[in-house]
Amino acid sequence: MADGSRIIAGLEEVVAYVEGDKTRGREVVVDIPRQIDVRDIRRRLGMSQSAFAQRFGFSVHTLRNWEQGHRQPEGPSRVLLTLIDRIPDAVQSALREP
Repeated sequence: MADGSRIIAGLEEVVAYVEGDKTRGREVVVDIPRQIDVRDIRRRLGMSQSAFAQRFGFSVHTLRNWEQGHRQPEGPSRVLLTLIDRIPDAVQSALREP
């Protein structure tokens, strides 16, 4: 099947699923914690705030807000932090420049 045909077939499955046809497509449930202890994750990796922020693409200001409890990570940041917590070596390997 050509790439364009695969994309169209995939989109058709999405539409069918959203419209109620649960026999097409699949639903994936992801376990992302509501509360993330960013300080604990960083400390277990033995990194300073600036090193952690630089390594994983966060601003130091944002990291400090999370660690001080002023804010909680949301959306993609929560997902990335969960991955850093669960499989830090794989995340760091994936982020290394080729």
